[in-house]
Amino acid sequence: MRYVKLGKTDLDVSTIAFGTWSFGGEWGRFDADEAKATIRRALDLGITLFDTAQGYGFGTSERLLGEALWGPARRDDVIVATKGGLRKEGDQLLRDASRSWIRAGVESSLKSLGTDYIDLYQLHWPDNHTPAVETAVALAELVREGKIRHAGVSNYDAKQMDELARYGPVETIQPPYHMFRREIEDEILPYAADHNIGVLVYGPLAHGLLTGTMTTASTFSSDDWRSKSPDFSGDTFRRNLEVVERLKALAEARALTLPQLAVAWTLAHPAVDVAIVGARRPSHLEGTAPAADVDLSEEELQEIDDILSDAVPVWGPHPEGM
Repeated sequence: MRYVKLGKTDLDVSTIAFGTWSFGGEWGRFDADEAKATIRRALDLGITLFDTAQGYGFGTSERLLGEALWGPARRDDVIVATKGGLRKEGDQLLRDASRSWIRAGVESSLKSLGTDYIDLYQLHWPDNHTPAVETAVALAELVREGKIRHAGVSNYDAKQMDELARYGPVETIQPPYHMFRREIEDEILPYAADHNIGVLVYGPLAHGLLTGTMTTASTFSSDDWRSKSPDFSGDTFRRNLEVVERLKALAEARALTLPQLAVAWTLAHPAVDVAIVGARRPSHLEGTAPAADVDLSEEELQEIDDILSDAVPVWGPHPEGM
């Protein structure tokens, strides 16, 4: 496992983080005991950064993570990152980065996680209805109070980061990034590099597409968001599965699995510090974690680009569409 300093923070983290989105209920049913075993296996593999969010089941994912971590890990040995700024109103999911909701969200996350402080607190999605200064002031207050150590954002563009940074801390960005979704290369990654902002990318396996286990006959349960996504049906799905087969052949020629190739590809970008990888079983994580030590050559990266020229973009979900 490799370790890096995350942007301008004082956090030394593993280049692969364990992500807990799949434990929030949007990916179908899971076995809680097996999920906790997977988190503990992540510790054994040298993973020190664990990412979750209040919005992942509004406490479900955070509680499971806390229950799995404390005991096997000392608090100072792990970096816990969570996200806030989403609010449930009936069945509707709303973006809310107001001072009152951010503060309430931090208190809720602290309780769910079973900890006294959060190492990295991230705004989950931009809220265009709340002034940036209000949000930034709330984050700065929470840092001063010791409830969060560092503050960052998720799913923000460069302009939104710049506006927020005028008033308060923006130390990290968590955007989606994988072989089938590369728009952050245009503005977000250059902005992050120029401002020493730590980059944690999510979805490096393209929401399961780059596991190499899917076929045109693959189906998803009704409580899995992919069952309603055009990314995983029809011509888009079929064309991308053809690309996946070519990528799989390239991985095998390099004595890698496709997930290892996919994660190593995201980490090959010089502006990317961390790839967030989810897993429901220890065996899945054991197959992905070695990607932290894989270096891809310029020739291999070019070959991947040539294969991806036939790919269709995979956009994934946004909160209102979950």
